[in-house]
Amino acid sequence: MAELSGKVALITGAGQGIGEGVACAMAGAGAAVVVTGRTLAKVEQTAAMIRERGGTALALACNVKSADDLAAAVDRTVAEFGGIDVLVNNAQEVPLGKLDDVTDDAFMAGFESGPLATFRLMKLARPHLVARGGGTIFNFCSSAGIRWDMSGYGAYAAVKQAIRSLTRAAAAEWGGEGIRVLTIAPHAESPGLKWWIENNPEEAQAFFRTIPLGRVGSLEQDIGRALVALCGSDLAYLTGATIPLDGGQANFD
Repeated sequence: MAELSGKVALITGAGQGIGEGVACAMAGAGAAVVVTGRTLAKVEQTAAMIRERGGTALALACNVKSADDLAAAVDRTVAEFGGIDVLVNNAQEVPLGKLDDVTDDAFMAGFESGPLATFRLMKLARPHLVARGGGTIFNFCSSAGIRWDMSGYGAYAAVKQAIRSLTRAAAAEWGGEGIRVLTIAPHAESPGLKWWIENNPEEAQAFFRTIPLGRVGSLEQDIGRALVALCGSDLAYLTGATIPLDGGQANFD
């Protein structure tokens, strides 16, 4: 597979979970990947695994709540690989709990690591995408944003829904520059989902019964490979949309 041969992908939160799965899939498709995360040791493990498979990877420490860290990650990516073709805004601190239980600090951390980081990094990457003739930006949301019963998920859904709005705006404003922007709403075997299952076993069982395909997606094959496909020329007319990679569980307008 070489669908992304010659391309450069910058991926946040790539030390585990979905970010790691996406990085492995894109590297397997021929892209040079820059994997970032707060803990350098974790992203170094991801980069080492990719290199063992024959891929090209660079690991960088980056706290997405830091504007300086985001700028440095973009600068280093361009310095090492000459540009950026794909940006994956995956890292996110999650403010879970009922409204009375979510602190101001947790809520602000959700916004700083989610919508604000996405906003900043899209703008930082934009000139480099334009210089390459365009590219693809992936942002992440959640089906929690469309739950009828929002109890316990209001703060989390709020930060994720804000990201969807930024996706639509960027797709509308930058489409003429060849930049496509998509939101991904995944169900995947991430550490976060495993924690939720362990702490909410009854709700988790009910949740699984609502997935028509009957399983949670694999990180690399179901989520990562889907993003590889979405980067391709066959889907070059798709932008501004929310793509539910969830086995059929959610409906997004």
